Amino acid sequence: MHRKINGFGIGGDVCPLFLYFKMDTNKIKTLIDEAIVANDALFLIDYSITNIGDIEVIVDGDKGVTLEECIRISRHIEHNLDREQDDFSLKVTTPDITKPLVHSRQYHKNIGRILKVQTKEEKFEGTLIKLENDKITLRWKAREPKPIGKGKHTVIKTAVIAIEDIIKTNVKIVYN
Repeated sequence: MHRKINGFGIGGDVCPLFLYFKMDTNKIKTLIDEAIVANDALFLIDYSITNIGDIEVIVDGDKGVTLEECIRISRHIEHNLDREQDDFSLKVTTPDITKPLVHSRQYHKNIGRILKVQTKEEKFEGTLIKLENDKITLRWKAREPKPIGKGKHTVIKTAVIAIEDIIKTNVKIVYN
């Protein structure tokens, strides 16, 4: 999870907007955490607050996130902020399918899907078949030269990769 505060007040607890407007980022983070804790299947991917009061919260869940959950989180945050004091816009969303996986819990819900995984040493593309002890197992088919004779044959390859060694993972979008 990465916290981003754009504009003035980078790295501080209060993000001044213009000269008089201040948004308490610690309060917003606390409200996000409170809303997510209400459902232990949910987890925070990221959140950001811009210098003009745009708040974006990205949540994911072990079995996805329903629209009702996004609404519940949004209402919890919005109803606990004072619109008279803080002028803000709020967007609660789920991760974009084209964005890389950033949380280890995201791998579990993608078992059976094709992943593109990049480590420092190699790139892999295969079906995620297992997540165990912070390691993923990918399986794919490859064409290799026959050990005896001419031509190639199809072999099944497997790779076990520690999540900590992964630089980037994307889910491959397959259109049928």
